[in-house]
Amino acid sequence: MTGPETIFARNRRRSLWLAALAGVGLLVAAAPARADLRLCNMTPSRVGVALGYRDNQGWITEGWWNLNSRACETLLKGQLAGRFYYIYALDYDRGGDWSGRSFMCTREREFTIRGTEDCLARGFDRSGFFEVDTGEQQSWTIQLTDTNRPGGQ
Repeated sequence: MTGPETIFARNRRRSLWLAALAGVGLLVAAAPARADLRLCNMTPSRVGVALGYRDNQGWITEGWWNLNSRACETLLKGQLAGRFYYIYALDYDRGGDWSGRSFMCTREREFTIRGTEDCLARGFDRSGFFEVDTGEQQSWTIQLTDTNRPGGQ
């Protein structure tokens, strides 16, 4: 069939298709953006990771996240509330660590510790964390590599 009815039907189908595409676009735009603090282990070793940060009640350290080689893990879910975060990580397979000059409390097994003062007196270990400046971004990914390990191997 040719003529005005065919052109009308074809234009109607095209309009419906464009409207459906626009609806899908609105659904995608309405989905909340994912904002997390993630850490990726880009080394050939398994690593253990501890995190230090400030919340509205003060300093807190948490650990351990155990990451396989070439794996990523979300350490904090949701929009980042602060600019600075602190990481201490251990190389389980080859030894050594990623550390820094910001001392916070840790312990050998899973932990959540409030406060950074008097770690040893409170029965915890005192570990040096390195600072991560997120520039006040809402999400951030930290990558542990052999080349960014202080002291390297």
